[in-house]
Amino acid sequence: MEETIHLDRFEKKMAIAFLIVFYFVATINLFAQKIGDISSIIGVRDNQLIGYGLVVGLTGTGDSSSAFTNQTLANLLKNVNVKLDPKDIKSKNVAAVVVTATLPAFARQGDKLDITISSIGDAKSLEGGTLLLTPLKAVDGKIYALAQGQLTIGGFNVGQNRGVQAHFTTSGKLFAGATVEREIAYDLYHRTTATLSLKRTNFNNAVNIQKLINKTFKNSVAKAIDPRTIQLNKPKKLSMPEFLAQVQNIDFYVPQENIVVVDERTGTIVAGSDIAIDPIVITQGDMIIKITKRSNMTDLADIFQKYHAKPKDIISILETLKTSGALKATLKIN
Repeated sequence: MEETIHLDRFEKKMAIAFLIVFYFVATINLFAQKIGDISSIIGVRDNQLIGYGLVVGLTGTGDSSSAFTNQTLANLLKNVNVKLDPKDIKSKNVAAVVVTATLPAFARQGDKLDITISSIGDAKSLEGGTLLLTPLKAVDGKIYALAQGQLTIGGFNVGQNRGVQAHFTTSGKLFAGATVEREIAYDLYHRTTATLSLKRTNFNNAVNIQKLINKTFKNSVAKAIDPRTIQLNKPKKLSMPEFLAQVQNIDFYVPQENIVVVDERTGTIVAGSDIAIDPIVITQGDMIIKITKRSNMTDLADIFQKYHAKPKDIISILETLKTSGALKATLKIN
């Protein structure tokens, strides 16, 4: 190294943050994971719901001149025998919103769902508002839940001249604010086969999981049909829920993947300590790093710490190492 690099306070904090994250990862051991944690059952999944509604009871912070808001309010009043031209509506106590929710697998009628309400007009705040009855539909256009209730806002408006960042008050949560009205039919009990989908594509993992499941049940109940998909055949003595519960509870040691993750916005870098680096000479600005023998990321981190390397220089060096082939890992940049 030719000379020490001097950092300002922010750059020094970023460099220290990188080294803390790096050494933390260096101490992580490889633990077994449940098959249920690294896979999912095809067909057993959540479904997204969406709806359009009105929030009322605002204190003058609602939509000011949104045509769709006035039209929706006029339609609502018409249903209670109040005929009103949308152009005559001047209230700012109403806001048009989009309501979203997640319908879990096997949700039953009467179950409660958490919902998110977001303004789509020019409302300044939804604080203190009440969501009127809103049907929530899935992609098939059918209504699966109904939402209504008092909004919960996690912040409040703050004037810009006070020097405090304002919270987001044009969206809010309504916990247990929707009720499931329609169920998604899925007969799991009477099925004799199921399909396991791995969260990562890997031939070795698929084959090893197949062998592990067959060994556990002492029978050929699993068959890997591609690097992510494993076909399961239920043993006769078990019901499908019992079979899948046992499969998902099996421990599987996932091979550690050599990967370096870089977040350029924050300067955070996460890497395994045993990732190999071939001999190479690196020149970056005033820095000259000579690696004369095969090393690893721990050795490189020691050099970065010794000379207080800037996060942006560390990221640039890692990118160059990967391009040259000296870095024996996958480099992912976010």
